[in-house]
Amino acid sequence: MANNLRLLGAVMFLFGVGAMVNVPLRAQPAKQAIAHRGASGYAPEHTLASYRLAMEQKADFVEPDLAVSRDNVLICLHDDTLERTTNVAEVFPDRPSANVPGRARGNGKRWLANDFTIAELKRLDAGKWRDPKFAGERIVTFQEMIDLVRGHAGLYPELKSPQLYKSRNVDQVNLFVDLIKKNGLERPESLRTTPIIIQSFDEEAIRRVAIDLPTIPRVFLTSSDADLTDARLKELATFATGIAPEKALIAKHPDMVPRAHAAHLTVTSWTFSASEKTSFPTVRDEMSHFLYTLGIDALFTNNPDQFPRRP
Repeated sequence: MANNLRLLGAVMFLFGVGAMVNVPLRAQPAKQAIAHRGASGYAPEHTLASYRLAMEQKADFVEPDLAVSRDNVLICLHDDTLERTTNVAEVFPDRPSANVPGRARGNGKRWLANDFTIAELKRLDAGKWRDPKFAGERIVTFQEMIDLVRGHAGLYPELKSPQLYKSRNVDQVNLFVDLIKKNGLERPESLRTTPIIIQSFDEEAIRRVAIDLPTIPRVFLTSSDADLTDARLKELATFATGIAPEKALIAKHPDMVPRAHAAHLTVTSWTFSASEKTSFPTVRDEMSHFLYTLGIDALFTNNPDQFPRRP
């Protein structure tokens, strides 16, 4: 019953704040816990093990970062490349990608996920890097993640690197919209049991989703002070339903929370982890400060079991 009530609160968030940006703040429900890459504080990120644990720990939403395979399948992967979280260097040692943007790790070689088919990606081990007990975990497709989570928690997908895919003639946003519609996730009857909120740092992607999936809330991610001015918040509210600054930005500008609310935007922040040393005694204390003192509406955490719920 408690889990159903939390899910109902997420639905209230969806319809009361997300789909109708002019609803006053009093319509907002209880604070929301978003499992960052699943329960990634305890299990390898973006694996079925991590997603299952997030639901066991009563997360309101589970987050999949989205990448695209060579054959245009949406997969759950944070990085554009595979070497950090899989054994791709062992399985495909002769297929590192060329001219991949960003900083390389280790030997400098990088394996772009978009250079591999879904069948090839499924050959990789996505769990052993974290702990041998997770050996055998595989890369998860977005469809597999939907099938696992649907009806048990909300979905909070991030459109990662749409401009990278655009440079490779891949329309990540269109692939995403098509899959959402294929599953009927934008329909009111689905949203009542499986809320979905879309996030991205890419403004063009959020604007497109606002047109193609108008019933689904859209959160703009930012690490920039420039996005926190009153004028910019007002502009964001024309295509987004929420803003998600990193937590250091909110700590620096705590007044942005009431100003964003006044612009009819929800405020979410990231990322809260028990493994990170902060000025707070525990991650629960840190989350409580941001939620109940600074007044944010939701947050991403690696530790959903530490989320400080209040009646």
